[in-house]
Parts: sequence; structure tokens; C-alpha cells
Amino acid sequence: MHEYSIVQSLLDACEDNAKANDATKVSKVVVKIGVMSGVEPSLLKIAFDTFKEKTMCEDAEFIMNIQSVVVKCKSCKEESTLKKLEYCCPVCKSIELDIIDGEDMYLMQLELE
Repeated sequence: MHEYSIVQSLLDACEDNAKANDATKVSKVVVKIGVMSGVEPSLLKIAFDTFKEKTMCEDAEFIMNIQSVVVKCKSCKEESTLKKLEYCCPVCKSIELDIIDGEDMYLMQLELE
């Protein structure tokens, strides 16, 4: 499960940000997870809950916002959010697409005390 290594990096980033801002505790962690990121949200939550003990994030609320795939069609130039993971433009059915969002995971927000 690569979610464990992702959570370790996430916890490190949270603690680094907290220390840089003279905080003693992280009360909320918000992440955005793209559906094509390769990260399984349920496993990420389990890993976060497992590894947050004895860190600045020990009592933190963990919020995951799931990002759908957003594409821009090279043929018709329309930007669309894919309802299913079918790699074609919902407008013109072209497969010539650029993925704009939905492939990555980002730390979006921290609340510090």
C-alpha cells in the first residue's frame, strides 16, 4: 500500500508547516484527491488515522475532497468534467484530450493552533 508512504510525507509536510508558523498543533488537514491519482481514499484515511498518533496531527480532522477528471478537448476545445472514466470528449466523442485536473493529490488547507 503506497498510501502509507503518502501519509508519511503528508504528515511531514503538516509538521513542517506548523513549525514554520509557530503552531503546536494541527487541527484540520484538507486534501484534494484526483480520481486518476492512484490513491485509494479509504486506504489513505486508514493510513492517516494509523500514523497521526504522537504527531502534531494527532487530533486533526482529516477531510478528503475527491476531484473528478476535467479534460479539454483538442478537437472541439470544450472543457468537460468526465462523469465516467471513459477517455473521450462528452461533447464530440473525440479521444484527443488534455487532462486539466483529477490526476494528482494536493494538500489544500491546514488549520493550525
